[in-house]
Amino acid sequence: MNRDLTANFALPLTVGHAETPLRRYLEDRLNRPVSLLLTDNSTSMLSARVRDGVLCVRLHRMFAAAGSQVLDELVSFLSKRKGAMPCFRRFVRDHGEQLRKKPPNRVPVKTRGRAYDLREFYQELNEEYFNNTINAKITWGSSNSRCVVRKRTLGSYSERSHTIRINPVLDKRTVPCYVVAYVVYHEMLHAAMGISRHGGRRIVHSREFRRKEKLFKEYEKAMAWERMR
Repeated sequence: MNRDLTANFALPLTVGHAETPLRRYLEDRLNRPVSLLLTDNSTSMLSARVRDGVLCVRLHRMFAAAGSQVLDELVSFLSKRKGAMPCFRRFVRDHGEQLRKKPPNRVPVKTRGRAYDLREFYQELNEEYFNNTINAKITWGSSNSRCVVRKRTLGSYSERSHTIRINPVLDKRTVPCYVVAYVVYHEMLHAAMGISRHGGRRIVHSREFRRKEKLFKEYEKAMAWERMR
């Protein structure tokens, strides 16, 4: 029931802990022992299970300030384990301004590789093509097979962390420097242009992006290398 209620948010700790009075309220209404934990987890705003005869409830802490209609729905749901919850959902929507996005995970930055230093490419390209307006972080990606981008994906840009990652498969002297420069330029272009949307659809490589991509002075050579690998 909670999947369509959620987003990647965390509530600032402005609402006081109220486990005891709310727990007693639920016990009185449900006529059974209840264990209640108020959390800041918006991935799962409400969950419940029975353990050793006790109904164990985990609930987002903002519901400690909910009105009677919302609590009545909550009690009904916990009793029947099913049913629509329009007041519950409306409460979530109405209190959305109290929620703030979780800060992006801190990204470790490693620019110097075995063969190439990404910082050098980044600084030269930023000056030549972007008038030094790009301030994204840049790093070699992880060489861990579970974390590294797919081999054919040579680079990526994260809007959330504002970070460019370059696939470490390029960190070899057998890879021409103009190829590394092109991949860095491509991802810097993403940082500069962002992601456009049309009709609700994300457009990563727009027509304008493709036009600007070809402004890279060694674009054709880089494309020829890409076709051969």
